Amino acid sequence: MIVKKLRENKNWSQEQLAQLAGLSLRTIQRVEAGNRASLETLKSLSSVFEVDISKLTEEIIVLDKNSREWQAEPWYIRAALLCIRKRSHAIAYEYILLVFGIGSWLGFQNLEVTTPIAFLGAYLNLKLTAYIDNKGYW
Repeated sequence: MIVKKLRENKNWSQEQLAQLAGLSLRTIQRVEAGNRASLETLKSLSSVFEVDISKLTEEIIVLDKNSREWQAEPWYIRAALLCIRKRSHAIAYEYILLVFGIGSWLGFQNLEVTTPIAFLGAYLNLKLTAYIDNKGYW
């Protein structure tokens, strides 16, 4: 759910959102943590944010590279995801590296250095994707 993003875009605290929506602070915390929300909760939140209920339940899958939080990330994090905007593309890149590494390991490539580089790249991509997941950028 994108409630946290919508709230942060309005520069509201969780307490302010709870008061505006007529909900408890704990309900806001649960919704932002990804727990299921009742229809009444969704109606209240959609009214406050002036969006459709479907907007509140959609998943964020695109990296917002214009956000303040993203701009505050170190240059090497931003550079590593320079051409990647969707989470699915980051996962696909990881699988490509794994396939290339396995193929190299099995001898389909004659370059001895490609196997460790491909596996290291896949591992680093996995860690980077997990980092971005934890930050909530997608």
